[in-house]
Amino acid sequence: MRTLGERIRTLRKQRKLTLESCAGEQMTKGMLSLIENNKANPSMENLNYLAKRLEVEVSELMEEVSGSELQALLDKAEQVVKSEEKKNYEKTLEMIEPLLPKLLSGYTAGRLLEIYSKFSYLIGRSNWQPIAERASAIYEELNIVPRRAAVGIFWAMVLFTEHRYEEALTRLLEEKAKVESRSGYIDSLTRLDLYTYEVIFRFAVNDTVEATRLMNEAISYSKDKKIFHQVEQLYRLAAYRAIIDEDDEKLDYYERKLLQYGEFAEDDHAFWFTKLVRIHQLNSFHHDHETALKKLSELTGPMPEHEFFTNFFVLERGKALYGAGKFQEALHMLQQVVISEQVHHPYDLSMYYEKDAYAALCAEQLGELAYARELAETAESNMAQMPDTPYTQFVRETAKRLASQ
Repeated sequence: MRTLGERIRTLRKQRKLTLESCAGEQMTKGMLSLIENNKANPSMENLNYLAKRLEVEVSELMEEVSGSELQALLDKAEQVVKSEEKKNYEKTLEMIEPLLPKLLSGYTAGRLLEIYSKFSYLIGRSNWQPIAERASAIYEELNIVPRRAAVGIFWAMVLFTEHRYEEALTRLLEEKAKVESRSGYIDSLTRLDLYTYEVIFRFAVNDTVEATRLMNEAISYSKDKKIFHQVEQLYRLAAYRAIIDEDDEKLDYYERKLLQYGEFAEDDHAFWFTKLVRIHQLNSFHHDHETALKKLSELTGPMPEHEFFTNFFVLERGKALYGAGKFQEALHMLQQVVISEQVHHPYDLSMYYEKDAYAALCAEQLGELAYARELAETAESNMAQMPDTPYTQFVRETAKRLASQ
């Protein structure tokens, strides 16, 4: 904690005042130096005088942590949030930690607590939950709905990333109910966040009917409000679900929507997603590996530098090479696929777990039956907790056939 003298010296230097110019006519340069070095306490009259010279309220000088200091700290923390550089999380926590007992009210305190709890979780600390609760309580008291909802969504996402899907949905619905009961108005961006995460979680627990209804409702809401927040994610979910449901008409529709969004937002991710998801459909649902391989060879231009696209491309190429009878090359390609730490949804995991079944089929064709069975067992074990989809069916059938040999 900084002392009164240290706060006065910091403010003086921020305003580029010398000791003499800050002391002015009412104080001596020597007295001000003693105050700044905590060797003398200013009278109330001098404190009021210094506050005017430094252009702050007296209360700010008297506070153990001033509002301007907290705001400066929050500005630094927000920069780290924006950069998403994990290497700076620990340092940010060290800056906030001494102030935790003083963060009792106000938006700045709530946001610092929220950032502290999030960074604590992300670097593996176990004390993040009580801090998140404090942040949530401050936001609720101030009726700051977007931030209150953001804390609740983060808490639910923690459960989701631990693959506790039912608990994640329950937590989200509880948070949503609290937000709705406490506020007569929920802004459109927060409403779309709540919609989107509920859709994601309901698909994860295989509640496809309600998830589909909410997804369509959210897309309509987005169109009515002319707000594109979360719309790409909703369109991706809709396109992906259309593939699973084998509904080509809907897939065509949402593909167009994604491409329109990509053009509007100047985002090439939408373009690449539509191309790769069509190849995925050819491989995993139509089993037309020859056409998939041809489409992959026709892809031109730099792929987005994101591990999702890199892994998706390698996965689909491996499956297509298997279908083309290039088993050694296919197996090598499939072995390069890495499941990102950011992949948690059962649909995405199922898609990646399917790779081991394809690798098993390659190993079988190469005469490595024991290795093929091992890979098939791995795929079946991974799929055990996944919802029933064409992926799980393919893996089960592959494992069963190889086990019988």
